[in-house]
Amino acid sequence: MLTAPVIVAALLFVILAYAGKTYWAWVLPAAILMADCWQNLPAEPTTCWYVWAYGLVALAVVFGFKPLRRLLFSSWIMKLVGKALPRLGETEKIALNAGTVWWEGDLFSGAPRWHTLLDFKKQPLRKDEQDFLDNQVNTLCKMVDDWQISQDRDLPKKVWDYIKKEKFLGMIIPKEYGGLGFSAAGHSAVVTRLASRSVPTSVTVMVPNSLGPGELLLHYGTEAQKNHYLPRLAKGEEIPCFGLTEPTAGSDAANGRSEGIVVKEKIKGKEVIGIRVTFKKRYITLAPIATIIGLAFRLKDPNKILGGKEDIGITCALLPRDTKGMRIGNRHDPMDIPFMNGTVEGEDVFIPMDYVIGGQEYVGQGWRMLMEQLSVGRGISLPSLSVGAAQLALRATTAYGVVREQFGMAIGQFEGIQERLARVAGYAYMMTATSRLTNAAVDAGEKPSVVSAIAKGYLTEGMRLCLNDGMDVMAGAAIIRGPRNIFARPYMSIPIGITVEGANILTRSMIIFGQGANRCHPYVLGQVQAIEKGDLKAFDKAFFGHINHIVRNITRAVVHNLTAGRFICAPKSAIGCKERRHYRALTRLSTAFALCADVALATLGGALKRKESLSGRFADALSWMYLASATLKHYHDTGRPHDQKAVVDWAVTYALHNTEQALLGVCRNMPNKAVGAVLLTLCFPFGGRHNPPTDKQMNKVMKYLPGIRDALTPDVYVPEATDPALGRLEDTYRKVVATRDIRKKLDKARREKKIAKQALPHMAEAAHKLGILTQTERDTLLLAEAAREDTIQVDSFDPKQFLKQK
Repeated sequence: MLTAPVIVAALLFVILAYAGKTYWAWVLPAAILMADCWQNLPAEPTTCWYVWAYGLVALAVVFGFKPLRRLLFSSWIMKLVGKALPRLGETEKIALNAGTVWWEGDLFSGAPRWHTLLDFKKQPLRKDEQDFLDNQVNTLCKMVDDWQISQDRDLPKKVWDYIKKEKFLGMIIPKEYGGLGFSAAGHSAVVTRLASRSVPTSVTVMVPNSLGPGELLLHYGTEAQKNHYLPRLAKGEEIPCFGLTEPTAGSDAANGRSEGIVVKEKIKGKEVIGIRVTFKKRYITLAPIATIIGLAFRLKDPNKILGGKEDIGITCALLPRDTKGMRIGNRHDPMDIPFMNGTVEGEDVFIPMDYVIGGQEYVGQGWRMLMEQLSVGRGISLPSLSVGAAQLALRATTAYGVVREQFGMAIGQFEGIQERLARVAGYAYMMTATSRLTNAAVDAGEKPSVVSAIAKGYLTEGMRLCLNDGMDVMAGAAIIRGPRNIFARPYMSIPIGITVEGANILTRSMIIFGQGANRCHPYVLGQVQAIEKGDLKAFDKAFFGHINHIVRNITRAVVHNLTAGRFICAPKSAIGCKERRHYRALTRLSTAFALCADVALATLGGALKRKESLSGRFADALSWMYLASATLKHYHDTGRPHDQKAVVDWAVTYALHNTEQALLGVCRNMPNKAVGAVLLTLCFPFGGRHNPPTDKQMNKVMKYLPGIRDALTPDVYVPEATDPALGRLEDTYRKVVATRDIRKKLDKARREKKIAKQALPHMAEAAHKLGILTQTERDTLLLAEAAREDTIQVDSFDPKQFLKQK
């Protein structure tokens, strides 16, 4: 019966559970109901009533008095959970514990603190970084002829010399060692701009500044190693590469067969402790020209020369190119993109112990070193390259959509083309925002391993989509190779970005959620660590915190769905109904994500590790929430320009739809169908709410796109008009746009039958004779038309020349 006390107790339960006060959410409503029952007791209360009353009091005491709770419940729960946890190897533990938890932890919690994100300050480029971008980077872009590089199969000597002279290879090396000392944002800006001009040049500059000898030396090298190598690397006197991948160990890099044995040998009459190492590495960027080779191998000490265990673990060392017995092999040809890439091999190669990065103290620490630095580098290099490609796709397609005409009108006026242009615009904005936010986190001292994996995986996928759309829009002009082609070489490079630094299939299905569930969840890691240490007090705190977390998210999920999220607090700085609605939708989906993740962990336990499709859907949901968050953050930080509102709305709508579809997929594919049905009822009782962007949203993007084209492509290098590809297209685009009013006059005269419909130059002449166009207008129109005619041409080669093309 719904009496007043019952209603009050129910409301109190909901309010306290929603606020995360699970203990009081049970105790206080129970006390209210008991007091009500006491007032209405019969003269002789039943035994059942006493059992119920005293039972509630006992439970309140047991669970409220933590020492008693630990003694009666937590001790055996700890044993039970310990048996259910999957056994992790040392390399798995290191990988899972690498890096730090940042904003992804909020998204994982179910209650993201938007003020924390919006108050986070992204540092702008420093003056020296901006100067370098405006001068040295633009100069390098001007020097580069990407088509000629593809024919020569290498960068020209003058380009190599300039890269070394201006310290492009030492961007991350501190100034005290002779480097540029750039921030992650500065490093990213350079890679992005170079990627918009030439992929081989971008990769050549990117790799030494990403995971490699320089980064490892900075953080783990001995002072002697730093003082010797870092100044030489900064000046380009040494060219580095790093050998990790092997024929039998690609994504599973921790299980490579490269092996080193600790030995004692006499060198010049003196006994020296060193390592005999055998290795076979492939896919090593810069290996063909490298002068210093970083090497990862498993070190063993069967004779216990170092006095510890026999299997010491993965170790990283630096080998000069002239190390006896090491062979720099042949070049690979990665998708016809001619950056330096090849093999490194050696059999029974002796290296002294001081070749180990960090010296003898760091033997066996290689995997930790690699995972810690990969958690940073993976979020900068390839995401930056991907942003450059996406912005290039937007820049070129929007220009081509105006320049190219079919059926008597610019192809950019066809809805089929507009659909692709709007998508590229939305992606370019979202990818730029994500890269900027991730770089800012690194510059703030974070090592966001999960966010870095998201940025690498989903921005390289975004690059694939944008370039595919670009190829579709430019059609024949995009598929004919030659100096005029803008997209052929970036398009060919797509699989490289998808594959390296953790293949995207692996990143999605195993790394993002696999690592996220342990690192980002507010309580899982605490429970695991407490079990490993046998710390009952810490386990009790983490376990019951986890229970409280689950109850809170169940309550929130129900309340959010019943109220359509209307009572979720959006940031005070959010302006307009749509923006507030986006924040509320993300909070609602974050709650659903957290609840689904907890249920999956509870019902599947260690088996979840093998449910890669399910893990991939969780990764999709978490990643799209991060991309949407970055988009809203970027919009906030740039002052919410009105003309960019439509593209932000498109991007966030797209991300919300993908997040929801991923979570619906989780619920529908839970191995236990009853569990899945309950999750669907709790999280999506009315089905999906978020549709893909509508035609109306697409039309709004297209309305503002011409005016925000520069704002959405700030990192693209735009060559001079003499450049046969993008430079020519941009010059023609400007000329054609300048004739719009003149074309309107011409079209009006044709509709009024003052002039006949014919080729545009003839109509321009006829209109000029009739006084409809001035001579200046006619000449401007003819000049633009001549440029248009030239720009839509494609390359062709005579038979002998064709056979020489590469």
